[in-house]
Amino acid sequence: MTTTIIWTIAIISGLGLLLALTLYLVAQRFKVVEDPRIELVEKVMPGANCGGCGFAGCHAFADSAVKAPNLDNHFCPVGGNETMKKVAEILGYEIKEKAPMVAVVRCNGTCAARPRTSEYDGSISCKVKASLYAGDTGCSYGCLGCGDCVAACKFGALSMDPETGLPVVDEEKCTACGACVKACPKAIIELRKKGPRGMREFVSCVNKDKGPSVKKACANACIGCGICQKTCTHDAITLENNVAYIDFEKCKLCRECEAMCPTGAIHGVNFPKPLDKEAVKARILERQKKAREAAAAAAEAAKVVKVKKEESNG
Repeated sequence: MTTTIIWTIAIISGLGLLLALTLYLVAQRFKVVEDPRIELVEKVMPGANCGGCGFAGCHAFADSAVKAPNLDNHFCPVGGNETMKKVAEILGYEIKEKAPMVAVVRCNGTCAARPRTSEYDGSISCKVKASLYAGDTGCSYGCLGCGDCVAACKFGALSMDPETGLPVVDEEKCTACGACVKACPKAIIELRKKGPRGMREFVSCVNKDKGPSVKKACANACIGCGICQKTCTHDAITLENNVAYIDFEKCKLCRECEAMCPTGAIHGVNFPKPLDKEAVKARILERQKKAREAAAAAAEAAKVVKVKKEESNG
């Protein structure tokens, strides 16, 4: 009996050692040697693993950055330029600094401006709600108000305003990771440049319906009238599918479009002084008057030249 136990223990121990040796040899044969710089890069990353950089997480970003010939296609929105400088220093690369971005909610359909046409009684999820029907107001493009964007934000930068029923962005906490952009089924959240001293101008509407039906659905909506586009002297505004859009790369923050918008769909943020719409409109009218006078003078001059030319030829 004792001999049997001893032999059993010996065989099991020997088998264990043999399997351990086999596993060790296989591990050595197929082991992947990771570049030590990957760990160094990952250590300087914020560790949010938010996916805002376009990779699965900070480790995946570090792995890709180490293997890339440069950092042109790599940027960590959470760590920003400071983190990217550290990454570039580790890898011996140069980087181009990027302007800070912030999430912007392009819907101003408050509870007061966008009356309800139905009541939703289902799962509190914008994604689920959007898959079931257009929404519980007359606007099928606006915010659904269930807060998927708030749940997606890992930095506490978003909250729902109970009075307006719309999400509010805390720009001090926003890292521009883009999680809220991906979470919104209506695509009303956009990443835009923060702008100098946080000042920015944007159209707070994405409704693509035509003016009369849009106005009926929401008092604050863009009606696609094109006044803002005609007013802008910087070619920063385009009108497509009945809704205006301001290109933040071209916008000079003159606020003329905001003053001229008949529905208040254009919003200016963080400007030091309140917008004096009447003063801006007077400035625009004066400029337009001078432009008409200059055009008339040019036409008259051209007419005189033409007459003189005809006289000389006759």
